[in-house]
Amino acid sequence: MKTATESKPGLLIVDDDPLITDTLHFVLSHDFEVYVAESRQQVKSLLTQLPSPPPLALVDLGLPPTQHKPDEGFALITDLLNHSKKIKILVLSGQNDEANARHARALGAIDFIGKPAEPERIKAALLSALRFDQDEQEESVAAPATEAGTIIGNSFTVDKLRNQIKLYAEAPFPVLIEGESGSGKELVAVSLHRWSKRRDKPYLALNCAAISPTLVEPTLFGYAKGAFTGATQAHSGYFEDAREGTLFLDEIGELPLELQAKLLRVLENGEFQRVGETNSRYSNARIVTATNRDLRREVREGRFRGDLYHRLSVFSVHVPPLRDQSEDKLALLEHFRSHFAREVGSAPFNLSADAQRLWEDYHFPGNVRELRNIVIRLTTKYAGRTVNARELEGEFDLDVVASGGIPLPTDAHALQDYAKQHLRSMHNFNLDQIMKQWEQSYVEAALAMTHGNLSQAAKLLGVNRTTLYSRMQTYQSE
Repeated sequence: MKTATESKPGLLIVDDDPLITDTLHFVLSHDFEVYVAESRQQVKSLLTQLPSPPPLALVDLGLPPTQHKPDEGFALITDLLNHSKKIKILVLSGQNDEANARHARALGAIDFIGKPAEPERIKAALLSALRFDQDEQEESVAAPATEAGTIIGNSFTVDKLRNQIKLYAEAPFPVLIEGESGSGKELVAVSLHRWSKRRDKPYLALNCAAISPTLVEPTLFGYAKGAFTGATQAHSGYFEDAREGTLFLDEIGELPLELQAKLLRVLENGEFQRVGETNSRYSNARIVTATNRDLRREVREGRFRGDLYHRLSVFSVHVPPLRDQSEDKLALLEHFRSHFAREVGSAPFNLSADAQRLWEDYHFPGNVRELRNIVIRLTTKYAGRTVNARELEGEFDLDVVASGGIPLPTDAHALQDYAKQHLRSMHNFNLDQIMKQWEQSYVEAALAMTHGNLSQAAKLLGVNRTTLYSRMQTYQSE
């Protein structure tokens, strides 16, 4: 029989004000198993000590050492979702201007509550967040529809992704999945498994960023009784348990260098040893990995082994960002709208014609994770109603668009959509000024990358040295 504590959902509260944390702990501990931290560093330490990530987090934006800025809070949202994509994050902050709220939601927060707020309101928002099942497979452009492994979307980029998955599914070789945060890399791994002959074998997933470096080796390879303090009995690891199935290693770029050599050995001949044992064991699991880092650059800078990179990337799959899938945004909207309306037993919302055009034009910097969270909020606020353009615009992070804070789309149609959204979001738009800002940003970036070497910077930018020097003189004179 479960105890009261075991039946409570975990809640992580991150705030550097002890009055707030003490009050919330007192009020919320009846309904939640509460953990408290006051900084990003404390959160990282706490998460490595917990047996599993809490399903909920309540995060302040103004955290040490820069309490007057939201930067640490924004970074913490990213840290938490890298640790576990299933954590539902609510922001509770006094830095509650609309721009901060929108950006927090774009990064993956479920919602934003401005301080001061009544504890009962906070509790209601937390309990409401638990109503929504955010299964990892519901997070991607390749989300399941009517049958396991079905890919949603008919754009060229999604067709290409679908064909790559089917082509690589039967091969026994490793696959490296690359893509931005929130784009749905894990579902690609699941699809590779489901569309293969291994579909009836185990599928195991480990997030390398979500586990203490000291625990990665025993978790992957297992350990013998007495191998270290706390090892009271022998235990198998992921390689052993995956057997003939699929082992998915997410955030592979976070794997410590010393363990990369051991992983390479398993990839070469399937051989590994449990921690504290000398006899060899063998695994025939297929290895699939994922990263949002540029592993080629990590190799160049000495943070990732080149030989391991080449072993992992026998096949490579790139999961496209949502801004390159303009025609799939409505299909994803319909999928998530129906899913969450069924889940909470409410009528689905609709979009007005103007709101639908706004939806199609928005670039979704947080990718499908952001889209899904927007649908959750609209389902909660506007069940059975028609959402107009003004109401929908309040959910979008238009400030990021206006500031050029996201990568430009690579697809021509998506680039045009980006331009439409940019024009709508800016007042007194001036094309010459915008072009100068972009040009100057690229010039400054090239100079920073080449440590001020004009010749190398000009080569990066594809212009000659005298042209670059002339443009720099223009910036200085303005």
